[in-house]
Amino acid sequence: MESLITFFEDIPTWLRATILIGGIFLFWVMEGVIPLFRFQYNKIRHAGINLTFTLFTAIIGFGLAGVLYFTSYWVAENEFGLLYLAEIPLWAKIIIGVMLLDFIGAWLVHWIEHKVKWMWKFHLIHHTDTTVDVTTGLRHHPGETVFRIFFTILGVFLIGVPIGIVMLYQSLSVLFAHITHANITMPKKVDNALSYIFVTPNMHKIHHHYTQPLTDTNYGNIFAIWDRVFGTYAEVDDIKNLKYGIDTHMDPEENDRLGNLLKIPFQEYRPPVGSKFNADNAESVTESKKESERK
Repeated sequence: MESLITFFEDIPTWLRATILIGGIFLFWVMEGVIPLFRFQYNKIRHAGINLTFTLFTAIIGFGLAGVLYFTSYWVAENEFGLLYLAEIPLWAKIIIGVMLLDFIGAWLVHWIEHKVKWMWKFHLIHHTDTTVDVTTGLRHHPGETVFRIFFTILGVFLIGVPIGIVMLYQSLSVLFAHITHANITMPKKVDNALSYIFVTPNMHKIHHHYTQPLTDTNYGNIFAIWDRVFGTYAEVDDIKNLKYGIDTHMDPEENDRLGNLLKIPFQEYRPPVGSKFNADNAESVTESKKESERK
């Protein structure tokens, strides 16, 4: 266990990049062999848009890496955080550390982004993708990237996670982003069995359905336990009945243009049909009805 943590403490940038690029390539190939949906789209152009967002994420990540490293080394040096409340073996620290980082740095911030309007306006760029594939896991607005890094740093501080476990968590996070977004077919029985512990491809695809209430379910990144514990887990009878995207931005001129995707958080808010932000939604529906009557 110590050698594992030592490895991730000093994991070189080139190896982390290899995990990212290698994972994309592997699932890119699998999508051609065992696709869940047979999309009619320019896959290279689609990847180009999503990989551009990855470039923004990398720039911001490098910019805030110092804060993350400092926080992690400080809590380890001062034995501060939940992991230091009791003497536990290293293997338990690794499991607890990764699980709690997944909760705070992935599930919790994701849940909040769906509940707070101004944060949702940044996060919905991820949901605008109508052809979800392995590159969709990289489609995050730069503003959302800041939110997620902040919550990861907060998690490191509260939990007391040493840098080796942080790097292990981030590597697993990237891997699961590839797996859960990849446009691949997985046997339903296998997917259901694994989803008691881990977030699976079918489980996460439900989250990308274009309307409520399914959009507000299955927030998990690595561990499915958080959705089951907090009542946000959902299943569908036939995964093939899903339709990707977000109902407020189904026009390709809006969801398939990099410039507009970057501007969406600063445009006028559009409430989705369904349960999100009910007061605003009700007002919007009323206005729409009045407009229809006038016509």
